[in-house]
Amino acid sequence: MKVLNRRCAGLDVHKAEVVACARVFAGRKVAHEVRRFGTTTRELMALGDWLESLHVTHVAMEATGVYWKPVWHMLDERFALILANAQQVRNVPGRKSDVNDASWIADLLAHGLISASFVPPRPIRELRDLTRTRRQAVGEVVRHKHRIDKILQDANIKLSSVLSDPMGPSGRRMLAAIVAGESDAGKIAELGSARLECPRGALIEALSGRVSEHHRYLLGWELRLIGEIEARIDELDRRIEGQIAPFRAAVERLMGVPGVKGAAAPAIIAEIGADMSAFPSAGHLLSWARIVPRLDESAGKKRSRRVKKGGAWLKPLLVQCARAAMRKRGSYYGAQYRRLKARVGDKKAIIAVAASILTAIYHMLRDATDHRDLGAAYLAHRQGDKQAVAQRLARQIRALGYHVDVRAAA
Repeated sequence: MKVLNRRCAGLDVHKAEVVACARVFAGRKVAHEVRRFGTTTRELMALGDWLESLHVTHVAMEATGVYWKPVWHMLDERFALILANAQQVRNVPGRKSDVNDASWIADLLAHGLISASFVPPRPIRELRDLTRTRRQAVGEVVRHKHRIDKILQDANIKLSSVLSDPMGPSGRRMLAAIVAGESDAGKIAELGSARLECPRGALIEALSGRVSEHHRYLLGWELRLIGEIEARIDELDRRIEGQIAPFRAAVERLMGVPGVKGAAAPAIIAEIGADMSAFPSAGHLLSWARIVPRLDESAGKKRSRRVKKGGAWLKPLLVQCARAAMRKRGSYYGAQYRRLKARVGDKKAIIAVAASILTAIYHMLRDATDHRDLGAAYLAHRQGDKQAVAQRLARQIRALGYHVDVRAAA
């Protein structure tokens, strides 16, 4: 097999130790030299010096949790680094050891058999840390809101049955009154906005429960905690706003995509970056994001077309954007969703919409162009689909007991 990297190294990274195997040519023979280093800054600098002394040019390591990150930071400007997916570089069963793993990675790298994982530049990585932290904080707020609903249910307060958002402005005023000791359901109901859709009588009935001092304490504790987390989220938003300054044009361009609003645009940039040169085509980006069907075929039969696993951060975000985009009237994404849902169901249809949104984002970032919605009538007006639509409508008419003859207009 042809050797592409004559002087390379493989690293088996752990929390407190790095096992390095340098693969170099000694004349016509291949020599493997193995050493162990710690993960402190001084030890990682010694690792870099040792690799440079052997004139190593390429270094590969597995993506093991967060332990690869300090190693990457210390070696980033000194070598051509490759981050490998651990599942794709798994060693032969029965040969599992730290030294064998490092040697195996070095051999794969020498022959160009490692697919490099996408590692964005430092500004994008820092933005990614902020947006992911924000998402975790928002999820924590949602969990505390669910706990508040459980407390209310225990007190027989059915606020979530009459309000679409019990934690909205009206709901929070009512909860604050309950925590303050108010027990008159009529007075608490007066704190609701006049725009509430539920009748006043139903609201009073829902607020007529048995609230104890224990319930008030728990509600107050949860509300204070939610307020603190939301204040930290606002702080994160200000930090993210400053971090996206170099990518402002890309973020504003993404805001023109239906469904991509608010915090979604910076989060997408944080996950895929603003430079699409890392992905040769939109298909590569979709595959990396894990929103394409897997290839599972044997003996001419397709055994599974389920979406690939992975993409824990980007995939849910794109699905959320797709849910919002398909509700926009006159949008191509809404027409695409309704067209596919009737045939393949909701989940597959929404994944297809998410894939279409990411494809549009790829071309927008690559070509620096704004989004252009094709419109809801695009699919129906395509030349190849006109006959299919006419035949489908004709079948529906025949099913009603009528005769119909479909002919093209002159």
